[in-house]
Amino acid sequence: MAVVDLHLHTTASDGRLTPPELVELVAKNGVEVFSITDHDSMEGLAAAQEAAKSWPGLTLIPGVELGTEVDEGEIHVLGYFLDTADQGLQQELARLRDGRDGRARRMVERLATLGMPIEWKRVEELAQGGAIARPHVALALVEGGYVSEFQEAFEKYIGRDGPAYVSRDKMTPEEATRLIVRHGGLPVLAHPARYVKNPEGHLPVLKGAGLVGMEVHYKDYTPGEVEELLGLCQKYDLIPTGGTDYHALRTSDEMMPGTAGPPMESVRRLAALAGARGKDMSPALT
Repeated sequence: MAVVDLHLHTTASDGRLTPPELVELVAKNGVEVFSITDHDSMEGLAAAQEAAKSWPGLTLIPGVELGTEVDEGEIHVLGYFLDTADQGLQQELARLRDGRDGRARRMVERLATLGMPIEWKRVEELAQGGAIARPHVALALVEGGYVSEFQEAFEKYIGRDGPAYVSRDKMTPEEATRLIVRHGGLPVLAHPARYVKNPEGHLPVLKGAGLVGMEVHYKDYTPGEVEELLGLCQKYDLIPTGGTDYHALRTSDEMMPGTAGPPMESVRRLAALAGARGKDMSPALT
């Protein structure tokens, strides 16, 4: 049975491995089909696609992860089978990254007023040239000795209810879904059991906007959560996807690439939809 992981991050956003480093790790872990889904960025895909050529049998599905906001929390939407040469899409993603940059700067300013000064230059260094995001601020807080662990930074200071939290201009989940569809991709709801209390409440609108899948086989989901989400997939005719959401942060709860993910049947269903929309499919996905 093929090993699949459709949710991975690199230094193009808030991951700690470069795209070639991630490709090597994925291949060595026995993954056969994977997707790099950096936040608001496809900048790492060209290097990843080149690196993947050195690993026969390894198939990379180009992806992205878009952050959106609703009253009760955040909803992320993954996009698969997108085209890195689509300049209109790349301009949209660049605009979203600019918003992340400004938000992180304001967070650094707030942290300083709270007695936790960190250097913006260090945050930029931790981003390694990728899209700057909250995890880079969190890593700087750990380095500065203000928190002992990465997650503590979110829980105490830069999470949604934290004193240094700064919101940014975000799309609605429906807008993100339509953006992905408009550019020929397949939108999938990311980690639905983690950030909102009632994910089903959003499914009818997202399905109407073009949602085709939902993460079910995700990271640390319990068997009960998987069963419940599979039921929702059946109810709304969605493809069950998933992955480890790997960032190489070396936290105690991080799962390695390939240890969580959907069955190959889900990949074939996604590929069939993408093929029907004019995408060239690798024989490995059909």
